Amino acid sequence: MKHDENERAGLPDRPPSVAAEIFGNRLPIAEHFAHLLADTGVSHGLIGPRETPRLWERHLLNCGIVESVLPHRTRLIDVGSGAGLPGLVLAIARPDLDVVLVEPMLRRTTWLDNAVKELDLLNVQVVRGKAQDFWGKLRAPVVTARAVARLGELAGWCLPLLEAEGRLLALKGETAARELAEDESAVRRAGGISGRLVLVGEDVLPEPTRVVEVRIGGQPVRPTESATSRAVKGPRSSAQRPGGGRRSARRGSTKRSSHES
Repeated sequence: MKHDENERAGLPDRPPSVAAEIFGNRLPIAEHFAHLLADTGVSHGLIGPRETPRLWERHLLNCGIVESVLPHRTRLIDVGSGAGLPGLVLAIARPDLDVVLVEPMLRRTTWLDNAVKELDLLNVQVVRGKAQDFWGKLRAPVVTARAVARLGELAGWCLPLLEAEGRLLALKGETAARELAEDESAVRRAGGISGRLVLVGEDVLPEPTRVVEVRIGGQPVRPTESATSRAVKGPRSSAQRPGGGRRSARRGSTKRSSHES
């Protein structure tokens, strides 16, 4: 079978040809990161051992393609960064980005710090804590999250981290459209003024990345009472598996929800 040799060796497959298009001359750094994930990422419990043969398709390309919908030289906060997905991958693909990785677990922030140093990434900062810990302390035009929580709850945590007219980009799985419709009211209560599903990479990836984009208005969002209450009690576990502007025009096709303003 295709993956047998690499799976026995605990190594990821070689990058597919599309990886060069996404990462450009930074592909060697992306390959280095893939091997870190397959090595200490597995031993530290950030990535399951069965994920190593499909690191590129399921994780690195799924995250890296999102760079095509990000503007030049923007600041980005990645909430619940875990193994650096998508924040660290985006920082590799786009050295012009200023990326802050927010992660509450010490074991994971230690790993992320070591990975950033080993990859010699000068555009990444790792901070330990929940999103709620940084309300009023950190703000950015873009907040990203992958496999963290349902959209309504995620919006309550993340929208207060956005600058005015900012957007939350939540990487979701196959049920993204349904979740967007079901959580519309919760997203609006949290301060979102519009939501839409964007399919990124349809023309280059076997499976496009599903991104739910939630925008806020011309004023920063204040945390809602319910989000503040959950911050005190701690989040529920509801993680989901997921399925800028350099190439956005031809990579990202948009499917608008009927609930979008």
